[in-house]
Order: sequence, then C-alpha cells, then structure tokens
Amino acid sequence: MADPLSRRGFLSTTALAAGAVGAYGLTGCASESSGPQADSPGNAPKEVFTAPARKLGGSLSILMWSHFVPRHDKWFDRFAADWGKKVGVTVRVDHINTVDVPRRAASEIQAKQGHDVIQHIAPFSQYEPSVLDMTDLVQEATRRWGQQLELCRKSSYNPNTKRFYAYCPGWSPDPGDYRKSMWQKVGLPNGPSSWDELLRGASEIKRSTGVPCGIGLSPETDSNMAARALLWSFGASEQDQNERVVINSDAAVAAVEYMARLWKGAETSEVFSWVPASNNQALIAGKSSYIVNSISAWRTAMATNPKIGDDIFFTPALRGPKAALAAQHVIQQWIVPKHAKNADAAKEFLLHYTANFPAVTYNSELYDLPGWPSLVPQLSGWLDHDPYGAKPANKLSLLKTATSWSANIGYPGPSNPAIGEIFNTNVLPTMFGRAARGQTSPSRPSPTPNARSTPSSRTGAPAAW
Repeated sequence: MADPLSRRGFLSTTALAAGAVGAYGLTGCASESSGPQADSPGNAPKEVFTAPARKLGGSLSILMWSHFVPRHDKWFDRFAADWGKKVGVTVRVDHINTVDVPRRAASEIQAKQGHDVIQHIAPFSQYEPSVLDMTDLVQEATRRWGQQLELCRKSSYNPNTKRFYAYCPGWSPDPGDYRKSMWQKVGLPNGPSSWDELLRGASEIKRSTGVPCGIGLSPETDSNMAARALLWSFGASEQDQNERVVINSDAAVAAVEYMARLWKGAETSEVFSWVPASNNQALIAGKSSYIVNSISAWRTAMATNPKIGDDIFFTPALRGPKAALAAQHVIQQWIVPKHAKNADAAKEFLLHYTANFPAVTYNSELYDLPGWPSLVPQLSGWLDHDPYGAKPANKLSLLKTATSWSANIGYPGPSNPAIGEIFNTNVLPTMFGRAARGQTSPSRPSPTPNARSTPSSRTGAPAAW
C-alpha cells in the first residue's frame, strides 16, 4: 500500500508528476457528421458584412483547431475567404488537430514567426507576454453588442496586468451525457443530479451490465474539465478569487477520495490512458453509461448510431456538498502573437466573425454559443426545437441555463498565466489519477494555513505555483 502523504506533499508530488507526462496526439472529440436536417437551409441565419474601420491589404494567416463538427470548418473556410475578397486581404486558414495547437503555438511564438492569429479551445494565458493586448477589440465588441459573458471575460482578462491576452467571442458548455435506458433501470430516468447519485447509479449499472462510467483520469482536456467540476462541487479550487493558492484543503482531499471511490466502483483502467476522443467513442459504442462532455458525442451518434443517439440525454452540473458547477467545455481563445505581420486585418476579421455569431452557432450545430449573448437571439428557439433533428426536439433546452452552472478555468479567480500552465501540464487529472491507482494517498494531518502568494507584477502568476 502506498505511503500516506500530507495534503501539501500529495499535491506537490502530483504537480511534479504532471510535468513529466508525455504529449498525446489524437483528436479532441469524435468528429460529427451532420444530423438528419443538417443540409436544410431553412433556419440558416443570414450573414452580415461591416466595412473595416481602416483600409486593409496583404495577407492574413489563421491557425485554428479542426472543429469537432466538420460542418463548421466547411462554413468557416468559405466565410473567411469571402471576407478577404471583400476587403482586399488574401486569407489562409490552417486547421490542425486541437491537441497539436498548443505545441504549434509555442513553437511559433518561440521562433517569433508564423500565423497572424491563432485559435485554441482552452486557456492560453501562459502566452500573455508574447501576444498583443486585445483590450481595444473587446471594448469595440462591447460597444457594438453589449456586455460580454463574465465567463468569457474571466477566461481572457488578466486583472493584474489589466490586459486582455485573448479575445473570447464564444464558448461551449460541458453537461453530463447519459444513456437514459441504463439510468432508468437504476431508478434515475433523468440521469444523476448529484455526485452521490452518480456514484450509486453508475456503480449499480456496472455491476448489473458491465458497462462502466466514463470520467477520465488521464492527461487530456476532458479529464481536466471533469477534475475541476468535482473540486468546485466539493468546495475546493486551485486558487481563490484573489488568486491565492488554496488547493491544500480538506475539501480537495474529499474530492480526491470521492474520485478514487468512483473509479473503483464504476470505472475501468482504460480511463488512465484516454485521449480527448475516448469518452465520446465509448458513449457512442454503448460502452459508457455517463460522460462529462459537450454535445459532440451525441451529434456523432445521431448520424452514425441513431438508436444510441436517441438514448443519449443531458444533465446540468452535478451537485456536490458545496455547489453544482461544471467547467466550460470549450472556451474560444483567439490570440494575435507579437510577431503577427497583419494585426490590423486579424482584429478586423475577428470583429466580422463575431458579428456573424448566429452563423457560427448554427453551422457548429449549436456547439458554439455566443460570448456576447445579444448577438444570437435565435438561440433559445433553437435549443427548444433543435434544427438538426433531436428526439425529442427540446433535448438541448437545459443549455439555456448553462451560464448559471458553468465556470471558467481558474474559478473563482481568473484564468491567469499560472492557471493556463497548470491546465496545460495536466496537474489536476494527474493528481486524481495517482490517488485512484493507489500510487499515493492523501492523509488528514492537523490543519495548517493555506499556501498564500501574491501575483507577480508582470504576469499575474501566483509565485507559489
């Protein structure tokens, strides 16, 4: 049996272990094929064009993830090219696997050459010293479209430097995805509403059917999101609202102990080697009763396995002892590196893209939701009557309240550079995974003061991290 460690030692050890984790290279989520009504133009919103505030020219290069909904990329590439023709800019869009974006961005920033604008789906705050301040862009967007979602603002603004290191026009929620037929048999036809119900119901499903639960415990994006949802729901977090380190707590230990019980009773060892696509694939193949994910796996199942697609339903964030919160699944992070040769065109394009967020939401099959809510007044109607053939048609209606149970990475503080580094080095899922495997065990020593630190003046990163 592993030697017990103090809470401080346990968390420090796992942080070191996370730094040694190797890179992974499979797609972020299962790709979607369009649903049964996806080719119908009837509900497609009209695109708008607003002339740039300045004369543009030259070329604009964009690096972005290959969207989990292929329909989006077909639309986006045409959309970007059309804008370029109208304003006299040659636009090139390069799509790459989402897990490769951070490595590519780091390489280009280090070399001080590459794309003019880069998009990622998770915090990019660690690159703040190397990117342009986007405050002017955010202020203009807010002038045009009203208040930005707080979740998006906290995911792109550093209160210590008072800079927007990224532009965040959109996001995607992270509900629970469950197989209704399986949960009906354990007396929970609406799926689990709490972490306690998840443990009880998923364990019974596994005992009676052999089908496990699918909460990841590996160094990848979806496991990162689930780890944070669990911590927050137990009353723990990496930092407090003043960016002081507070993870050394009884609540964090309780969350880690819960995850070890869930893995032992309801999961399998496969979750330790999962990549971001794995939980999607397991749900679609009928090999998981519950995952924490966006709507992407369901969209895939609608086209490839309709029987399972119709059986997939959604839950909001699960209740814990202290809260019911989930991390966002995707947070759009558009950055313009300081080496960009056409920053003016990059910012004008991003305003044009934001102005057309109804088309973004529609062509992502309701995956991408607006960071400026006033832009997509159609959203409520789409969620109540899915234009892509959901059965029932209002299956996504719970997403209308998603902002009330979703939080930014770094909650209750901002996504500062330290948080970006912690996320991208997978500290938290590595911590949970080591405990579940029994490689180390948190103990309960006499209470000690929480670690405290003050943000550095340059980046806002708490020095103790």
